[in-house]
Amino acid sequence: MSQARLMDGTSLARRILEETGKRAAGLTERTGTAPCLATVLVGEDPASVTYVRMKQNRCRKAGITSRHVALPAATTTEELVGTLEALSADPGVHGILLQHPMGEHIDERAAFEAIAPGKDVDGVTFASFATMSFGLPGFVSCTPGGVMRLLDEYGVDPAGKRAVVVGRSAILGKPAGMLLLARDATVTYCHSRTRDLSAAVREADIVVAAVGRPRLIRGQDVKPGAVVIDAGYNPGNIGDVDFDSAAERASLITPVPGGVGPMTIATLLEQTVDAAARQLGAAGV
Repeated sequence: MSQARLMDGTSLARRILEETGKRAAGLTERTGTAPCLATVLVGEDPASVTYVRMKQNRCRKAGITSRHVALPAATTTEELVGTLEALSADPGVHGILLQHPMGEHIDERAAFEAIAPGKDVDGVTFASFATMSFGLPGFVSCTPGGVMRLLDEYGVDPAGKRAVVVGRSAILGKPAGMLLLARDATVTYCHSRTRDLSAAVREADIVVAAVGRPRLIRGQDVKPGAVVIDAGYNPGNIGDVDFDSAAERASLITPVPGGVGPMTIATLLEQTVDAAARQLGAAGV
């Protein structure tokens, strides 16, 4: 029998999206312009196609216009950069999401940096990472931002706690650690070169698993009473945490699916409305 309480990202995301929809409607009424999110997809990776379609559906429900740009798999870095620069210069587009992965021939960082910081609603640029790290106005990386909202929803104050982030990607692991650090957690990053990962995780009051390896974190690795956030996604709806065994020791745990995933999309759309409000001169909406 599982002992941990579930951190229900689905219900929290639903509430965020309801509020986002109200704000989008108010912005549209006040300015005559609906918030617009442009999604850019290179190639036809089935998981990415599904994910983009899901985001478009959520946009529609929230009163956000979506513009999809589908590019062939053979698109070069230069062509992709040109597309993103054009969207950045388009006043009818308020937020830009570049779906990844993009193919090994694409310079991912160059592509991300072609997105104007004011439209980087996915929080993937250097500028967004810097503003997030320094606590300045800007956009957070969506999944880490969703993680922090979940912690707040369930009354988890990171201050003074030991947090272990397993994973160091530029748009998930690294920003998750910086957001926790900004909230006065003592943060340890772990990764593929970490020696004795289990020992490091056992010290954690808060565990964020974000490495993309199925069931890497097992129940025996979890400190009794720890909060376990599974931000990993692997084929078959399997997370980075062995849920059943970890739930026996954790106090709070996110399910996969239904935990971090819905929060990522909710954060993306919330930030799209934020971006539109700033660009349309209606920041109070």
